[in-house]
Amino acid sequence: MRTRVRGWRWRRNPLRRRSDVIEAWTVLVVAVLLLVGAPALGAATAWWAHGQARAVAAEQRAERRQVRAEVVGTTPETLPSVQSGGQHSYRATVRWSEPGEAPRTTSARLPAETRRGETVTVWLDTRGRGVPPPADGATVWRHAATMGACATAGSAAVVLLGHCAVRRVALRHRLAEWDRAWARAEPQWSHRDA
Repeated sequence: MRTRVRGWRWRRNPLRRRSDVIEAWTVLVVAVLLLVGAPALGAATAWWAHGQARAVAAEQRAERRQVRAEVVGTTPETLPSVQSGGQHSYRATVRWSEPGEAPRTTSARLPAETRRGETVTVWLDTRGRGVPPPADGATVWRHAATMGACATAGSAAVVLLGHCAVRRVALRHRLAEWDRAWARAEPQWSHRDA
C-alpha cells in the first residue's frame, strides 16, 4: 500500500531539497494564475473585443444601406455556398432604382431558393456594391465570447507549459542535488575512500 504525505515540500525534513520548495511555490503560483489570472485575462479580452466589435458594427451600419431590388439574373460560374446561418446562397445580379436616378445593377448574395423576378432586400455599401448585412448584437456577443474563451485557453496553455518547463528544470536540479548528497554519503555506507 502506498501512502502520500500532503504538503511535505512545505515542511522541514531531511529529504526536502531546494528544488522541492521551488516546485511547491510554482504549483501555488500556477494555481492562482489558472484560477484567477486566466479568467481575468479572458474577461478583459472579451470586454475589449466587445467594444471593438460594437464600433465596427456601428461603422458598418453607417456605411451600408438596405434597398429593395429585383433579381434580374444569376452569375452561372458561382456555386452555392453556405452562409453563417447555415443557409445555402449564391451570387445573383439585382436591379434597383433610387428616386430621381436611373436603375442600377450589382451582384449580391441571395438565398438559394430565390428566383428571377422576385423582389429581395439587399445591403449595399457607399459605392452600390452588394455587401453582407452589418453585424447584429448576437454576432457582437459571439465574437466577444469567442475572443474571451481563446484568451483564457491560450493563457492557461502558456501557464501550463511554463509549469512543465519549471518542473523539468526542478527535476534536473533535484537529481543533481541527490547525486551530490550521495557522493558525500556513499563513502560512509560503503567504507570506501572518496
